[in-house]
Amino acid sequence: MSKKYAAIILIISITSFFTPVKAQHSQPDTIGAVNISGSIQVDGWLKEKQWKFAPPVSNFIQRELQEGHPATERTEVRILYNNSSLYVGVKCYDSQPDKLVAKGMKWDFDWGSDDDFETIIDTYNDKRNAYLFIINPNGAQADALVMDNGRQFNLDWNGVWKTATHITDSGWSAEIEIPFSTLKFNNEKEQTWGINFERNISRKREQDLWQGWSRDSELEQVTRAGTLVGISNIKSTNLAELRPYIKAGEEKQKNQDITTLKNIGGDFNYLVTPTLKLNITANTDFAETEADRVQINLTRFPLSYPEKRQFFLEGANFFDFGFGHTIIPFYSRRIGLASNGERIPIIGGLRLLGKYNGTTIGGMVVQTARKNNTPTTNFGVVRLKRDIFAQSTIGVMATTRAVSDSFAATYGMDYLYSTSTLFGKRNFTLGGSVAQTYSSKASAKTGLAHRLLLSYPNDFVEFSTVWERADANFDPQVGFMRRTNFQMFYGRLNFSPRPRFLPWIQQLSIKPLDAVYYMDDDSHTLQSLWTEFRPLGFSTKSGESFEFNIQRTAERIEEEFEIYEGVIIKPAEYWSTRWELQLGTYRGRKLSIWLFTNWGEFYDGTRTELASDVSLKANKHFRFSAEYVNNTVNLSGGHFVINEIVGRIEHTPSTKLTNSIFVQWNDEDQYLIGNLRFHWQPDPGKDIYLVMDEIVNSKSSHWTVLKVNILAKVVWRFVL
Repeated sequence: MSKKYAAIILIISITSFFTPVKAQHSQPDTIGAVNISGSIQVDGWLKEKQWKFAPPVSNFIQRELQEGHPATERTEVRILYNNSSLYVGVKCYDSQPDKLVAKGMKWDFDWGSDDDFETIIDTYNDKRNAYLFIINPNGAQADALVMDNGRQFNLDWNGVWKTATHITDSGWSAEIEIPFSTLKFNNEKEQTWGINFERNISRKREQDLWQGWSRDSELEQVTRAGTLVGISNIKSTNLAELRPYIKAGEEKQKNQDITTLKNIGGDFNYLVTPTLKLNITANTDFAETEADRVQINLTRFPLSYPEKRQFFLEGANFFDFGFGHTIIPFYSRRIGLASNGERIPIIGGLRLLGKYNGTTIGGMVVQTARKNNTPTTNFGVVRLKRDIFAQSTIGVMATTRAVSDSFAATYGMDYLYSTSTLFGKRNFTLGGSVAQTYSSKASAKTGLAHRLLLSYPNDFVEFSTVWERADANFDPQVGFMRRTNFQMFYGRLNFSPRPRFLPWIQQLSIKPLDAVYYMDDDSHTLQSLWTEFRPLGFSTKSGESFEFNIQRTAERIEEEFEIYEGVIIKPAEYWSTRWELQLGTYRGRKLSIWLFTNWGEFYDGTRTELASDVSLKANKHFRFSAEYVNNTVNLSGGHFVINEIVGRIEHTPSTKLTNSIFVQWNDEDQYLIGNLRFHWQPDPGKDIYLVMDEIVNSKSSHWTVLKVNILAKVVWRFVL
């Protein structure tokens, strides 16, 4: 047995002896759901007589700004259910309802800065995974999947549910209807679920929780949730749904004829069990996806772009594997996208997601079509993760890529011990992972990588350390790697005291250590070093933030590379000292600003980076934002300046309709990229899009349109 496998087994053995301790709770910590025979008209008024028979909970405690103090405004929550849906009724009393902050209207609004009410439901009662539902006083909705007790989020999951709200002279009220078909739960007669609630009062920057209100906790840590009882004799009713789409439009490229864009396809979803969903997709289409935010690369390493395609986003957390960010064993943008970003048609695929008897299951097979020099390719990924102990997991994963003349695979295992009750209520994580790659075409058929981590993420002290290694032959062909043949050592220590003698300060941030060191795995020589010391950082009780950082970096360049057109970085070892300032205002304000500057040595010269981000929430219907980044670089091989400008306008006439304009430009590529998007959602699961994309060449005084396309797409949901 290799030392790496032995180390992982040793971690499992040591952490098995930790035992949990009960976390902070306020009483009562159980809420009962009342069964009703009819249904509730979801209008936000709570006027039906059934609400009077549902006992409310109102014992909310502050997490911020005064930990452990009673909430300054009363919140009451009641729960009803019938054979098809769960109903949550909320009354958020407010002594100054005219000062409510509610700027969001669109689906998945910016719920970090509005007044809001949040509900998290752990339907498996496994104290690990949950559904998160968020609303604001406008009736705007947002939702997410929470996994691994809050360590993983899928913010792109969209459930089928609805809400309505009303603002009154005593605050605001809301009704939420969550169909049981949206949730997955065990097929038991008597249901016991974990549940918790959070209310945020933006103008006071007050955060109130029903349970688990410690600052070392948060709503997404479902181990600290309360209990929902009283639900019985229910089942997931909608066993099958069909979501077909139809797309039509035109595309015009410079010096080419107009091309007609048309396609049909869709998804079929079927609940194999109450907790496992099978998805079949055909002619999968992503026409409504917004353009990537172009990144300027001033390093010798490749850049990764975030996934934006809804098909891959909605199940992304099921395929996450414990390898951090330097190595990503499964990178969904390898499927259906060429290296230059060109779209490759997806013929179809199968996907299975869910949980069964304590095992989280994710499986997917996708076939892409041939296009230009890219052959038709079959992609597969399987991820199994088993719950062990109170909050820990052990899992395996595998990915495959098959074309007519080659086959590649990545396979591995990971273990994560986690507790939120160390020393009573502290968070602690210890884990490891190991993976191997295989390629039928490579001269060295296999490569190996591993990772060990320890983390203590808490409010006052945050500490983490990582050791990661990948040998020269490790090549995850359905994954992403920024560098190869390396060992990485990482350590971070941050202190965040809350000084009472500074009444306007919410929390300080003093970081004596933040360092990552990469060395060549063969020669053990330096590849890269990045360190940061933060003598002062703070956030204020009014929501402002400030950081002053000092950075020391090193890069060992063994082969020259072109950092900018005509500017070459020659082989050498470069050491640099850099300085950084960040300043941000509270995002809950009508106008918020973030400013950033970083300056100092850069290779054999200097670099100054300036950045700003401005957001104006004119009202609940209009929002404007703009980003500006400037890099001024002076090197022995040349001088250059790069400017980047990004702008966005959002118009949301109602919670069902959103219009947006997104534009970006930089003077390295000198392309103006624009995206106009109209999205109407008449009902959950039904979507109508109108999208226009345009690319303009601005290199000369006469701007030239290189590409423009306009298309419409309709997606409709049918329950079978």
